Formats: sequence, structure tokens, C-alpha cells
Amino acid sequence: MTKITTRFARTTALATAMAATLALLSGCASDGGLRPSAALQDGARLSASATLADVAVTPAAWPAHDWWRRYGDAQLNQLAAEALAASPTMRIAAARVRQAAAVEGLAESALSPQVNGGARSNRQRFSEHSNVPKPLAGSWNWSNEASLNFSYELDFWGKNQAAVDAALGRRLAAEVDAEAARLVLMVALTQSYLKLSQLHAQRELAVSVLRQRQEILSLTRKRLAAKLDSEAELKQSELGIPVAKGEIAALGEAIQLAQTQLAALTGAGPDRGATITRPQLQSVRPAELPSTLSSELIARRPDVVAQRWRVEALRSDIGVAKAQFYPSFNLTALVGLQTLGFGQFLNAGSAIASAGSNLSLPIFDGGRLRSNLALRNADYDVAVEGYNLALTEAVRDVVSQLVSIQWLQQRSVLQAEATATAQQAYDLAAQRYSGGLGNYLQVLSAELQVLAQQRAQIELDTRAFDLDMQLVRALGGGYQPESTFSSR
Repeated sequence: MTKITTRFARTTALATAMAATLALLSGCASDGGLRPSAALQDGARLSASATLADVAVTPAAWPAHDWWRRYGDAQLNQLAAEALAASPTMRIAAARVRQAAAVEGLAESALSPQVNGGARSNRQRFSEHSNVPKPLAGSWNWSNEASLNFSYELDFWGKNQAAVDAALGRRLAAEVDAEAARLVLMVALTQSYLKLSQLHAQRELAVSVLRQRQEILSLTRKRLAAKLDSEAELKQSELGIPVAKGEIAALGEAIQLAQTQLAALTGAGPDRGATITRPQLQSVRPAELPSTLSSELIARRPDVVAQRWRVEALRSDIGVAKAQFYPSFNLTALVGLQTLGFGQFLNAGSAIASAGSNLSLPIFDGGRLRSNLALRNADYDVAVEGYNLALTEAVRDVVSQLVSIQWLQQRSVLQAEATATAQQAYDLAAQRYSGGLGNYLQVLSAELQVLAQQRAQIELDTRAFDLDMQLVRALGGGYQPESTFSSR
């Protein structure tokens, strides 16, 4: 009994001494109070109510996930479906999500016990002059072993859990990045489709101009026969024909290139582009602003949400860096069989077993751990300021689109008046020329004016669609988050 008591006392004293030593040595590797310096910005502070006082507000103004359907064009809907299914952009984004998920799985594995099996069989000669006794000394024999090895790290300081949290944040960021890639792809596809629509309208205008010039040329020839015009007016009138045909040819080239670009965005070849016909876009309704813009925009913009998840991942990286200042504990165990030769390999007497623990503690590392923690803090600060910048840019983006839409409405009214006036001036000039009261230069000048105004009208019509689409993009393209941020 006295021996047991003495042995217990020695064990207790040894454990106490080891604990005191660890407490003393842990002070040698200190984080020195290193902390991040950046702070996340509150989106509610980015007020824009005064700037958008005249914009209609409604809770239902957030765009739908398939927002391009609002333009009522079946061909655009089909192209969008093909792009989402086959575009390399979406496949790359999906692969990155899988990469992040695999990294998360690797991090999670550190939280579980590890069991590995192994076996070896060696033919070896034992030395005659070592500690191997006879009859093995100087002989050849087989050394065989099979074992199961167990290890488990006790995560007292949360290092492994913090690594899992960091991997989770990066995986969620990758998922949101896939949504951002989807939005970018759909915006690029719709922009190209709008461009195709504009080119078709311009070609239709160019064909109309060619018909007008052919009529003017016919009239000029009659006036020349009647001695009302000279050869100079005739040549000027004839010049307008090849010029108009050249514009039609240039627009035909641009249309074909736009079709090819659309085909590429869907992940198809040029032959797919040749099947794309003239767009049939429906007019867009007036823009409205969500009444919950300030509170929800940070969760509706994929780029902002992805950046926030990166911030969360880097916050967890700081936790990993801090935990590295503390001791690490590992439990180990082994069970198996070990023999010389094969005859007794499966005998119970061949069993081997061991159990133990490992402890490691950083004492002097030349500042490596402090520098690593400082690096993680700086990475976090960069990510936070990147998030603040993205949030500021998101609000500015929404306001910019709405401001442009408001001014476009005024420009559209004025442009309609200018186009109508120019057309009236041209009609009058053409009538005077036909009646022998005017000259060709007056007709040409009026034609250039009406052509310029009609082109400007086409550009404004296209810009109305583009601004509507850009507002949808600025509002997040219908993205809704599936996961929320922690309150840490």
C-alpha cells in the first residue's frame, strides 16, 4: 500500500511539474495582443434617400432570378437556357465550388480519429555481433508485422474547428461566386442580344434610306431631263446609292459577328449563330426601387455576399493562427501482430499493442508564429476594406442606373420631338424638290438631319433596355442567399 501511495504521489508531482512547466513555457510564445484593425461597414449608413426621392418604391421591386424573361422574347429565353446549361463559364464556376467543398472535407477530417492499417514482411540476415541472441544471430529469417494505427488530435484550442470554419467560408464564397458568374454571363448574353436588336433596327433604317435615295435619284433624272438640274446634282444623287448599300453591307457584317458572339456565349459553334433571327423585345416598364434597398442590398448582390464570406473565412484563419501559440495534444495507439517467420503469425502470443500521447509546444520560433498571425490579421483587414468598397460601389451602382433611367425618360420625349421635326423638314424639302421649287442640297441636308435623329432614336431605345438590365444587375440579378453570416 505504501508503494502504491508513493508511486501515486510521484505521478501527481510529475504531472504538476509538467503543468507548471507548460504554463511557464507557453509565455515564451505569445501573440503579443495582435489584432485586426479594419471594421465592417454598415450598409444603412450609405443613405441615398434624398438622391432617389422621385423614384417609385415598392417591396416587390427586387428582380426575379430569370429576369431576362421580362423582355418577352422567346428566342432570348432559349439562348439563356442554352448558356446556363453549356457555357464553359458556368462549368468552371461549378468546378471551383467542388474544389472548395473538397478542401472543406479535408479540414473536417482533422476533427475525426485517424485509423491506418499497415503490413510489412522483410527477409533479413541478423548480425552475429549485435544484441540478437543465437540461434538468430548470423541467420536469415522473415520479419513480419501487421498493425492498425490510431491517432487523434485533441482540439483544445479550436484550431481544427477554426480551419473547418475557414474552409466553410471559402466554399460558400465559391458558391456565391458561381451565382455572380451566372449573372455576368446573363448580362453579357443580354447585352449582345440588345446589340443585335440595335443592328437590325439600324439595317432596317439603312434599307429605308436606300429606297428614299433611289426615289430621289429617279426624281433627279426627271429634273435633269426637264433642264431643272445639272449633271452635278445627278452625280451627287447617284453617289448616295453605293454609300447606302455600303452601310447595309457593314451592318450585315456586324449582325453576323453579333450572332457568332451570342453562339459562343451559349457554348455553341458559329452555326448556332446563323439560326438566330431578329430579336422581338417587348417594351420595358418604368423602373422601381425596392423599399428595403438599404437593408437587403448587402445580401442581394453576389459580389458583396461572396466578399463577406471571404471576410468570415479570414476571421477563422486568425483563429487558426492564434491556436498555434498553444500546445497540441495527440493520442496514439497501435494493435497488431509481429513474428519472426510465418509459423506463429496468427498465434495470440504474437500480438503487439501500444498506447500513448504526444505533446508539442512552441517555445522559441524566431517570431514565426507572430508574423503568421500578423499576416492573417492583415489579410483580414484587406478583405474587410474590400467588402466595404464593394458595398459602397453596390449602392453607387444602383443609384447610377436609376439616375440615368430618370434622365433617359426626359431625353426620350425630346428625342421623339426632334425626330418628328426632322422628318417633317425632310418631307417638305422633298415636296419642294419634286415641285421644282427647291434644290438637291436642301433635300440632302434634310435627309442627313432626319437620318441622324432616327439613329439617335434607335440608340435611345436600346439604351432603355440596357439601363433596365443594368439596374437588374445592380440589384443582384435575383440572387437570394441560402446561408447567413455569423454574429461574431
